[in-house]
Amino acid sequence: MITLKKILCPVDHSECSYLALKYAISLALKDEAKLYLMHVIDSRLYDAEIYKFSPYKLNEIDESKIRADLMKSLPEGTTDVLAVETIVVKGVPFNEIINAATEINVDLIVIGTHGRTGLSHVMLGSVAEKVVRKASCPVLTVRMPPPIPGTN
Repeated sequence: MITLKKILCPVDHSECSYLALKYAISLALKDEAKLYLMHVIDSRLYDAEIYKFSPYKLNEIDESKIRADLMKSLPEGTTDVLAVETIVVKGVPFNEIINAATEINVDLIVIGTHGRTGLSHVMLGSVAEKVVRKASCPVLTVRMPPPIPGTN
């Protein structure tokens, strides 16, 4: 039986990353694992599509606000039953996620994948895909369910 002790969940404030967070919380609760919430401020692309989800702009980055926002993304009462730590770094997202996972020695990374295709995938690459390929620990990718036909 595998017991998880440390779980890393990167959060970019997209709907997909919040869905991944739900999985991470569920797994952490099951094994009483410590949950690490991580936000990477992409040092390369502040105005590009991949940063459009973030409420933070380059000239107003406040690390304590980012940490507080990460904690606010948790359902109420989560910190009463789980140990949670926040990580905020600047850099290339997939590199920073892998570095943090290695440094902390996590048992699992739970990461959302936006499922981009075509030009946006070619231009931006997939953070989740690179993490899956390069991480030394298991990675659970969480994808948004497809839209239901006829709804917006």
